[in-house]
Amino acid sequence: MATRTTDSAGTVPSTRRSGRVKALASAVEGVTRPIFGRRGLADGAIVHHWQAIVGERFSALTAPEKLVFPTGARHGGTLHLRVASGGIATQLQHLEPLLVERVNSYFGYQAVARLHFKQGPVTTPGESPAPVPPPLDAREEAGLAACLDVVEDPDLKAVLQSLGRAVVTRGRKRRSGG
Repeated sequence: MATRTTDSAGTVPSTRRSGRVKALASAVEGVTRPIFGRRGLADGAIVHHWQAIVGERFSALTAPEKLVFPTGARHGGTLHLRVASGGIATQLQHLEPLLVERVNSYFGYQAVARLHFKQGPVTTPGESPAPVPPPLDAREEAGLAACLDVVEDPDLKAVLQSLGRAVVTRGRKRRSGG
């Protein structure tokens, strides 16, 4: 993490590193917390763990939108869910006690008292596959392999190869003006 300092006159900014590595998750949390907080979803964990909470079948057809608590309380709230169709909403109304119980067991306390359904399109993370970058020519592939020779972990090497291919492809597009 870089910090900004000034000289004795207070005019020349410089960059000084704190010397410690920060996890990417902590930086992402700092960005997403205000967004999820406005929606009443605290740290967004319910969104990220929605499939584990309600199961694969219902997670594909529903998505939590916001959690609204009574004024001054942090329990007995209403969880607003987007549902794919009216038929699913009717089915979920019958299963509401079960879903409320699952959500509350996830939170560890009686956070949710009822559900509110809103019909609309439901998108789930990972619906669209990531684009595959075009293959590299032999010279580019050899250069990438030479850079990754020092990496011993096969999983890390595979991820870095994928990243390297994307970076080389992006550089190729910029040079060609595309």
